[in-house]
Formats: sequence, structure tokens, C-alpha cells
Amino acid sequence: METTKPNLDQIIIIGLDTGQSNFDYTMNELVELAKANNMQVLDRLDQALDRPNAATYFGKGKVEELANLAAALKATTIVANDELSPSQIKNLTDATKTRVIDRTALILEIFAQRAQSREAKIQVEIAQLQYRLPRLRTADNITLDQQSGGGAGMSNRGAGETQMEMDRRVIQRHISYLRNELKEIQKSEDTKRSQRDKSAIHTAALVGYTNAGKSTIMNQLVERYGVSADKQVFEKDMLFATLDTSVRQLTLKDQKRFLLSDTVGFVSKLPTQLVEAFKSTLAEAAKADLLIQVIDYSDPHYEEMIKTTESTLQQIGIEDIPMVYVFNKADRTAVEYPVMEGEDRIVISAKDAASIDLLEQIIRQHLFKDYQTATLLVPFAEGNVVSYLNEHTNILETTYEEAGTRLKVELSSEDLHRFESYLAE
Repeated sequence: METTKPNLDQIIIIGLDTGQSNFDYTMNELVELAKANNMQVLDRLDQALDRPNAATYFGKGKVEELANLAAALKATTIVANDELSPSQIKNLTDATKTRVIDRTALILEIFAQRAQSREAKIQVEIAQLQYRLPRLRTADNITLDQQSGGGAGMSNRGAGETQMEMDRRVIQRHISYLRNELKEIQKSEDTKRSQRDKSAIHTAALVGYTNAGKSTIMNQLVERYGVSADKQVFEKDMLFATLDTSVRQLTLKDQKRFLLSDTVGFVSKLPTQLVEAFKSTLAEAAKADLLIQVIDYSDPHYEEMIKTTESTLQQIGIEDIPMVYVFNKADRTAVEYPVMEGEDRIVISAKDAASIDLLEQIIRQHLFKDYQTATLLVPFAEGNVVSYLNEHTNILETTYEEAGTRLKVELSSEDLHRFESYLAE
């Protein structure tokens, strides 16, 4: 048991072991989610059951044990590892005299605190309202109990039900309003993406579990190859440090350019409402030429994290995009790094220079495999073509002849087509 820390929500986490292989993993993850929400976990209570109790989640005896534990520890909140029904929340609240929330509500709270952009805030608010809709009855029942004064009044109950329907309509109208506002924001983002598509620049997206090191990798690459170091993204050693997708243009030393996006991280049992709401945020990943899945190699459950990432990508319709696997945080393990394991797997530490070299190599191999070496002969009068090639391509050799400038150059398929009239025999 931890020493109580002031100003932190004091919680007990609870979970049902129904025989799932990853039960302990999800419970440990729940602890990290709680910490990310400024909560202190005082204790953990589990029960092995074939299925949740429909009324109270736990069985009767375990609910009594939970109530006694909450009173003894002076817990302020109980957090369940599964999504609870409105009646389960109400009955557990009544039995324990403690605030009760489920895993979904906890994740929604974290997202609400972390959202920075208007788009992310709207997406989170929509998800919260969708979560709240079927749970209106719980809050209204409390109101009705206070109204009824102990047994009088069918009229009061009817009034309460009418109020619940009014609240439901207000929430549904507000969701519609927010969705329309979100569409307007997304139109602007779609326009930006269309402009990037027209530029024919290659794109890569960092995806993976929250706190696997995506933002750290992004910042290391921006520091080396970005327009300026002040374009770095927020990073912190915590779950869901950032929810907003960031896109940066990077230019390698040989003038090869690509766009890199840093997307919101995943977590197991990500609420359906959030998966749906953040489809648009992950549009950068859906349009990418390459997905870079970042994995915390130091976490003993990293294989579960890979499964979570890939199942979430499938949920939001992101499939059939080439993917490389970056096993990060190797400095926290005993394994050798940086090393390449096949064509699509590397082991690195994001803050190690040699590791970033290797990451650049694997990105280069996948993004620029369509590049060809060609020899161009450009007349002296067309210096603008040479200027473009010097600025945007990797020139291997330059010589000057009577007919013009001869250049041996690496070209994308688009540039090769664009300058085919200059191809030297």
C-alpha cells in the first residue's frame, strides 16, 4: 500500500478475471492510466468470475469486501477495468458510498484534459456526450429520489422522466452541432492534405502505443532534418501526453524530402466513442505511404501493444499500408542496439545518434525505393532547371559540356517524367 499523497484522487482499482490471457496486463495498464489522470492507486481488488454480475459487477461478498476496503483506506474513487452499465455504477456507488467510474470514463477524462487543438477538443466532447447518453438515467434516478421525498409522487417521477428525455434531446442536438463544426475544421485539413498530395511528396506516419516514444523520435528527426528546431512537438514520459496530430516536413542530406506525422497513441480497450471520434485525426496515417510503428521494447507486454495497435488501425480502416517496426527504448533492456532485423524491423534507442541514423536508413529504403539514377543534359539557357535540381534532388556528378550542364542525379518517378526531355543518351 502506498503512502497517501495530498491533492491526489485516492482510488482503488477493481477488475474481473474471466479467464482472459491479458488480464494482469490490462490491470497494470489501468494503474498507469490512473497515474496519468493525477490519481493515486491505494489498492487493487480482483475477482475471478465467468461473467460480470449484471447488477453489481462483482459478486455480493466481493462488493462487501470492496466497501470495507474503501472505508478503511478512505478512498475517494473506485475505477473498474471494464465498461460498466448505468445500474452497475449506481449499485456500486450505493454500496461503497464512493464515486465509481469505469475504464472508458477514465480515458475520456484524460483525453479531455490533454486536448489542445479545437479539433481534438470537439472530438473528445462528442465522445463524452455519446458515453453520457445511455447513462442519463443514473443521474436522473438520483434526482428523482431527492424529489420524491420518500414515496410520494408518481407526478414527480413522470416529471423526472420528461426531464430525462429533454436532456437526451439537448445532448443529441449538441452532438449534431459539434459534428457540423468538426466537418468545417476537417474541410480545412482535407484542403491542406490535398495540397500535399499534389506536391507528390512522400509521407510517413508514426503510430503505436501511447508512451512508446513516437514524439521523441519525431523531435530527434526534426532536430536533424526539420526546417527549424522550434518545430518540435510536445513530449513527456506519460500516457497520452499529446492528442493532436503534428506534421513536419523533413529534408535529408541528399535533398530527399518527406512529410512525417506524429499521431495520437493507442491503448487497449480504447473506447469505441474515441476510436470513432479520432478517425479524422488519424487521417494522416490513413494517407501515408509508410507506417512506422513504434514499440516500447522495454515493456514486457510489448507484443500485446503491437496487437492493440494493429487491431485499432483495422478498426478505423487503415490497412494495406507498408509498415516498419521500430523497437524503441532498447537502452532500458539488455539487448544490443541499434540493429536491423530484416527489412522491416529495427531495435533502437530514440536518443541515441546511431539509432536515428539506422531509422533514417530504413525510412529511406521504404519511401524512396522508386528513385532512379538518371543522366540529364540541360542547356545553359535553362538555368532554372539546374537550380531546381540542385535544390530538390541529390546530384551525384556535375560536368559542363558545349551543349549544356550534364548531371547525374537521383530522381523520383514524378521528376523523372517531368525532366525526361533532358535525358542524355
